[in-house]
Amino acid sequence: MISLTKAQSRLTALAVIAILLLVGIPNSAFGHCDSEDGPIISLIRESLENGEITPLLKWLAPEDEPEVKQLFEKVRSLRVQSSEAREIADRLFIETFVRLHRASEGAPFTGIKEAGSIPPIFAELDKSLESGKIDDLADKIAQTVQTNIVERFDQAAKLKEHQDDSVEDGRAFVEAYVTYMHFVEGLHNYLNESAHGHGSSQSDSHGH
Repeated sequence: MISLTKAQSRLTALAVIAILLLVGIPNSAFGHCDSEDGPIISLIRESLENGEITPLLKWLAPEDEPEVKQLFEKVRSLRVQSSEAREIADRLFIETFVRLHRASEGAPFTGIKEAGSIPPIFAELDKSLESGKIDDLADKIAQTVQTNIVERFDQAAKLKEHQDDSVEDGRAFVEAYVTYMHFVEGLHNYLNESAHGHGSSQSDSHGH
């Protein structure tokens, strides 16, 4: 059995979270911030109540600030007119804000999602930040990664023994090998990318 240190566990956890988000559930990853129980919308509602827009601005690209600030003032003046006006004005601001935020990430706006519609992993990630503790989540995910690596390795190693018995056996080995290699390569590339800074490219990634 592979032994992982605490530091390795945490690095691996970061890698697998990224892969799950970017590969396994890409739409959900981009949808985290357009959900009613995501980190943005509750903050928007709070800001509309207290009139403090500054805490919201970190979620925007700098070039979008003027538009949002202007709309914020208009919405604040409209929402006091009636409960109906408040509901419509709040909805307009929330949708505009989330649309601009998603555009800054290169993602399309597909509407506001109901609370409870995002995968549980996002709630766990937010909860860990709130508590300041990541060990349990990191260890759980690291164990999942370890299990997945070992399973893919075992399958490739087993089929390797019979790869030359027939063309079919050979193709089965190749499929298992490629699956194993790409999974580990994905982890490796993400860790290297993180070490060199967010968004750096991997020009030496292999294709199979």
